[in-house]
Amino acid sequence: MKKLLAMLLACVMVFGLCACSGNSAPAATQAPATEAPKAEAPATEAPAADGSKVTINVMSFTDEVPGMITKYMEAHPDVAAKYDVNTTIIATTDGLYQPALDQALQAGGADAPDIYCAESAFVLKYCQGDASEFAATYEDLGIDVAAATKAADIAQYTIDIGTRPSDGKLVGLGYQATGGAFIYRRSIAKDVWGTDDPAVVAEKIGAGTGKWDKFFEAAKELKAKGYAIVSGDGDIWHAVENSSPTGWIVDGALNIDPAREAFLDLSKTLMDNGYHHDSVDWQEGWFADMKKDGGVFGFYGPAWLINYTIAPNCGEGDNSSAGDWAVCAPNIGFFWGGTWVLAGKTCVGTEKQQVVADIIKWITLDCDENSLQYAWANGTLNGPGGTKDTVASGTVMAMSNGEMEFLGGQNMFDVFVPANQYANGKNLTQYDETINTAWREAVRAYTAGTMTRDEAISSFKTAVGDKLDIIVK
Repeated sequence: MKKLLAMLLACVMVFGLCACSGNSAPAATQAPATEAPKAEAPATEAPAADGSKVTINVMSFTDEVPGMITKYMEAHPDVAAKYDVNTTIIATTDGLYQPALDQALQAGGADAPDIYCAESAFVLKYCQGDASEFAATYEDLGIDVAAATKAADIAQYTIDIGTRPSDGKLVGLGYQATGGAFIYRRSIAKDVWGTDDPAVVAEKIGAGTGKWDKFFEAAKELKAKGYAIVSGDGDIWHAVENSSPTGWIVDGALNIDPAREAFLDLSKTLMDNGYHHDSVDWQEGWFADMKKDGGVFGFYGPAWLINYTIAPNCGEGDNSSAGDWAVCAPNIGFFWGGTWVLAGKTCVGTEKQQVVADIIKWITLDCDENSLQYAWANGTLNGPGGTKDTVASGTVMAMSNGEMEFLGGQNMFDVFVPANQYANGKNLTQYDETINTAWREAVRAYTAGTMTRDEAISSFKTAVGDKLDIIVK
């Protein structure tokens, strides 16, 4: 990007690793790291012969991937001696990231992004939709996609999302595993059912049934003891949204999948029976319910929700719920969130291609003990004792230790690894962020009693028709 554009976009240098991103919540995409120190810019021990370096341009909406690239450069001083990394970080808040990325991709040239990121809320636009033409295929970068994804045991949903339909080529991969589980309070389970055993709790909520009947039976039992089963209807939304057979758009027209339409009734049941606290996700009441005195049994989510949302908001001192949590299989398989890494096609055939390919492969596909994913899964990226996380490679998680004190010593990989196999990556659209917001607003109006069910659906359709150029019937 030109100097003026760079100034306007508040270009910043790379910082250390931060938290994992969520699907549609700015608070999630910018959650701060809880223990990782800020990483310094990579050392450049030996300049190129003529004293110049090749610049690799990176665009992201958090400092997470830039922090990973910093780690790569630190581990490869020969690369750092020849290449500079120019990083632009623009938060997704206020909708600033996508327009800036679009402008940079369309401008092309030497300043075009060589590596860029897209989160699940808008990833299809860049991997499959309007902006997918700007992405280099992993194959064009020189990566043996079939062999690498098989060796790393990458979950199919993340491959599906990163595959461009026009040519069937992989253009993006995530580095996280974001299959969802049910995250619950051990002490509340013991109070209500006499045990905190994940197998028992899983049965109580109807694990593997694909239905909500047993979940609401459990909600009734919890309410009788003074507890809410979830904090707000947003806590079940991602399980509903990402388990539906079809997405919001089918054949160019707005589509309300019956599973998503049922969210109206599920949310109303929660409200009318007082099974939740009617909180709004990513707002103060939701965070407060994660504390010891929050009175909420559980939350649906992937590992990043534990590490970067529940843990930082679990309270302090006598009101801390740390160590009182566990995870079990959910009643419905789903995934939530994730960040996909893409390469700009302008780097193909240039002196940047090989190093861009090596960086992307190190982040998304390498699965040995020197890889990014191994260090992250075992909490050693910034030294021993760091936060463990679920990663894209099933191979890595199979050779890693997922035991966490925050979960009472439970190995979370025992639950989250199988969860990835039930995730569906074929029900997303490039407009999900906009449509989800309209849908959630309509549902809340219905459960609050300010709209009838039919009025809520009509209001939703009107909002989508006003904002997007798609067919609305």
